[in-house]
Order: sequence, then C-alpha cells, then structure tokens
Amino acid sequence: MNIGSIDLGDKPLLLAPMEDVTDSPFRTICRRKGANVVYTEFISSEAIIRDTDAAIHKMDFSDEERPFGVQIFGGREEAMEGAAKVAENNNPDIVDINFGCPVYKIVKKGAGSACLKDLDMMERMAGTVVDAVETKPVTVKTRLGWDDRTIRIQEAALMLQSIGVKALTVHARTRCQKYKGEARWEWLKKLKETPGLEIPIIGNGDVTSPEDAKRMFDETGVDGVMIGRGAIGNPWIFEHSHHYIETGELLPEPTVEERLELCAEQLRRSVKHHGERYGVIIMKKHYGQYLKGVHNSRHLRGKIMKESEMQPILELLLNFKEQELFAVAT
Repeated sequence: MNIGSIDLGDKPLLLAPMEDVTDSPFRTICRRKGANVVYTEFISSEAIIRDTDAAIHKMDFSDEERPFGVQIFGGREEAMEGAAKVAENNNPDIVDINFGCPVYKIVKKGAGSACLKDLDMMERMAGTVVDAVETKPVTVKTRLGWDDRTIRIQEAALMLQSIGVKALTVHARTRCQKYKGEARWEWLKKLKETPGLEIPIIGNGDVTSPEDAKRMFDETGVDGVMIGRGAIGNPWIFEHSHHYIETGELLPEPTVEERLELCAEQLRRSVKHHGERYGVIIMKKHYGQYLKGVHNSRHLRGKIMKESEMQPILELLLNFKEQELFAVAT
C-alpha cells in the first residue's frame, strides 16, 4: 500500500488519531511496536492559525515517529488553508483531514462529521487543503455518513479521489452511532468494490485484537487497518497483529512485568515531553488498559491516581512484586 510516494508495504497497521491519547510519547512507542503510520491528535485549524502553544505542541514529533501524519479539522475554508500550510511547514509525512469526529462541540462549528451532511462542503474543504499542500500527500478520515439515510461513502470516496486525496480512512459507523453498536464492516467491502476507486482504503472500527485485524483484511479487502482504542495501554497489538496476519499464530501476551515497564517508560516520556504536571495527568488515560486483566490492579491504580508527581508513580509501578499482587487473572 502506498500513500503518495510513501511505501507502507503489504497490509499496514495505522495508529488512529485520538484526542489526549496520541501524543508524541505514545506515538513513539506504537511505532516501535509495529505501527506503520502514526497520527497526531486532531488539531483545530483555528488554533493553528492563531499559533496557540497547545496546537503547536501537538504537532511536535521526532524522527522516530515517521511515517507521521498531522490531522487537522475545521469549519472554515480560510482557516483550513492556513492550517494546512502551517502543518506542511512542520514537515510531517502526511497531512490528514478529520471529517469524522462526532462530538457535538466540533460538529456545531461545521467541522468533523458535519461535512457528512453536505458533500459539497466536504469537497470544498478537502480541495482547499489539497491545493494548499504542495509537497505532502493529503488524506482524509471520515465515517459512513451522518445517519443511515445519508450513507454516501462511495460517492464521497470517488469525489475525494478526483480532487487529489491520496488515501481514505473510514470508521465504519455513522455519526449518529458515535461509538455505539457494531462497526459495519460490510460497507468497507462495498467501498473497496466501488468501480473506479483506486486510492487506498483504510478500515477502522472494532479492531481490538490481532484476530480482528486479520478478519478486517480478509472480510473487507481493505488496504490498511487503523487501530484506535484497542491500542490504548496495549501498543503490542501492532506487532502481535502483524505476526498473526503473516503466520496465523498468536504471540504470547506481554507479562505483567513487561506491561509495568512499558507503562513506566511512557510515563517518563510523557513528563519529558509535556512537563511533570500535564505529563502525569495525561497518563491517567492509559493506566487502566495497561493493567487490564491484572489481579488486584484496582489497588495499584487507586494509589497511582492520587499521585501528582512522576517519581512516586514510578516506584509504585516498578516496586510491586508480581507474585504478591499481580498474577494475571484467569
């Protein structure tokens, strides 16, 4: 699979952009664990053109993360044009447009999945970004439609291809579904079978295990699979999925010690990247998943969540003995 001139090999796995999750520390770890492409959290085009510290910080990355994409969203063409140029100047490998976020505060501004109600607006927005970005491939992430009556993903895909978008990721739910119910993979298969559609299609939704990743490839024919919530606290999902897709064999689950050590590494990276206060806060989204299935983990997590500095948390993570508290639950 290629995105523009970027060769991602056969059946690549991509880390989905997730707000307050896919920061540089987590992206770096996921790349090391086998993610073929990683993306920023989605970043407001209005914040980018105002040069806010938060927006610029979200675009910070290291070469370890390449191939790396910056995802932008917005409801004004002028802001999207300016943000696309700033993003390109930051020298990522990909500039991605978010046309899928279902959150009300985003949609009410005409951004995210609001464009699913108006494909003409989607065309104008995407075309503005494609025209603004001169040296990087532009990609899009969206959903099937606004609701069941407005599923026009095949039409949208052909339109996006015609204006120069180089790849399309589809979360196989409508905006009205948000994150409820099952992802409707049958639409990914229909999309891949659309006459005249040649750009890569990346499937997203309900991939939380290596078996899910392989099944999405097998059942839908997508060119790539994007993993979101299934990677939180479980960066191993990428290398384990690659191995299972290639061999049909499941690798052993990481040991408790491996989980705690990687969690500690991410905490150190988080504090280095964000500073101690926010670096500790943002890691709170990850502890529950790193400790999932670990006996008595609630006890450890309760202690961790009370701490506001890194060192006490590291001591809690690394000094407990597996045989005392952390035998994996059966």
